[in-house]
Amino acid sequence: MKNNKFNTTAIREGYQATNEQEHSEAIFLTSSFKFDSAEQAAARFAKEEPGNIYARFTNPTVDAFERKLAALEGADGCVATSSGMAAIFATIMALVKSGDHIVASRNMFGTSIVLLNTIISKFDIGVSYVDLSDLSQWKSAVASNTKLFLLETPSNPLGEVVDIVALSEISRANDILLAVDNAILSPALQTPIKLGADIVIHSATKYIDGQGRCLAGAVLGNTNIIEQISAFTRATGPSLSAFNAWIVLKGLDTLSLRMEAHSKNALKVATWLKNQPQVEKVYYLGLESHPHHQLAKKQQSGFGGIVSFEVAGGQAAAFKLINATEIFSITANLGDTKSTITHPATTTHSRLSDEEKVNANIADGLIRLSIGLEDADDLIADIDKGLSV
Repeated sequence: MKNNKFNTTAIREGYQATNEQEHSEAIFLTSSFKFDSAEQAAARFAKEEPGNIYARFTNPTVDAFERKLAALEGADGCVATSSGMAAIFATIMALVKSGDHIVASRNMFGTSIVLLNTIISKFDIGVSYVDLSDLSQWKSAVASNTKLFLLETPSNPLGEVVDIVALSEISRANDILLAVDNAILSPALQTPIKLGADIVIHSATKYIDGQGRCLAGAVLGNTNIIEQISAFTRATGPSLSAFNAWIVLKGLDTLSLRMEAHSKNALKVATWLKNQPQVEKVYYLGLESHPHHQLAKKQQSGFGGIVSFEVAGGQAAAFKLINATEIFSITANLGDTKSTITHPATTTHSRLSDEEKVNANIADGLIRLSIGLEDADDLIADIDKGLSV
């Protein structure tokens, strides 16, 4: 199925039916698998024979999800994890050692920065932060021991973008791995490996599931990278459950259709917001006024469902607007069919210092919307109520 287009691959790739010839993918809810003989068990543990061993690192449902997502991202392989943060942690710990150095974007999800500052730092791994879109900063931050570039593009919540092709040229010239968090767009709208990235990371909790049902993560890359990350997750255990794998596997069936609808709704909401007098700034890559619009248009096939905006009046005004909405769910998750609303400075980025918030442009009046699949006119009317409070 290698030459099929996206939607065909998303629906048909990855799963092999059992002897029962089930049409929908089965869930293998078992902790372990039997062997025909002691010799077969020994051969499988020695990797001389393929097959399932123990569900922490081999499970047919998880394997189906991994193979399908790898096909969609254009990767050699995939390791599924229990969450997006587990995917980021596994990537770092498998590929970076004590004494090494990471260059990371300061325009990342707040918990990613907390992970680097509070956990990764314990392993004597240095971290330097740079502005995502400034290639000169990435180049200047490279040291002799730099092993990994870590970033998300577009960034959460402001939609900053870096030129992946140009950044990959810097990373390859210095023998540095380039890891891109692709959760905000998914492979339906962006495939970083085809643009030069070595690694793609996902919080499959977001758009890949698409309905807010479970936690899941994934890391994708070439065979050598995946073998190292697989060895780490096998030994440490942040594996994806079969049930959650089944959910995100089925989410991939409708991913392209959902991302198209999210993007269409988001553009309509963002266009309306930029004309409201109470709104000081609107951050959406689909708007031509966004400074990274042209680059996003070049390396993405769509702009996604995240719209952020700043209201006059700071946190108090932001809270009033959030509390006045009735359709939007007040929650920090994103990527759901249901639209969500949150205040990043006090939720997703609350553990950042005041200085880090300033550097990441997380203002007190900033509100992040994850635009779902409701009618866009209803969403606009709901926000308008908040602006009129």
